[in-house]
Order: sequence, then structure tokens, then C-alpha cells
Amino acid sequence: MAKKAKKRKYGKGAAKKVSRAMKKRKAGTLRSGRSGRKVKSRKQAIAIGLSEARKRGAKVPKKKKSP
Repeated sequence: MAKKAKKRKYGKGAAKKVSRAMKKRKAGTLRSGRSGRKVKSRKQAIAIGLSEARKRGAKVPKKKKSP
């Protein structure tokens, strides 16, 4: 039996935005939201990259809603 091909969850555009955010974080120039504080967390940098990708219309799964 042949294996079923998997669809990509995230598009190439999303990957580019996340990698750009990670590079900015590493350089120390990534800033968050209104406060403009420097981002130190890896997870926060990924979240910022995905958020920017969503705004651009890239293929990114919807945010999970917390109850």
C-alpha cells in the first residue's frame, strides 16, 4: 500500500517570516507589540513571525482559542 501524502500545515511564506523573526531576535532587534520591549524568548519570536505571516495571507493554521 502506498503512503498517503501529507499536506503542509505551514506555507513557505510563513517559514520565511518566522526565520526572519528568529534572525532579528538573535541580533537583538526584534521588538514586541505596543510596549516595544526587546524579545528574548524563542517561542515569542515564532509567534510574532506567524502573526506577521497571517496578516500577509500566508498559509498558517488558525490560532487556538483558550476557554
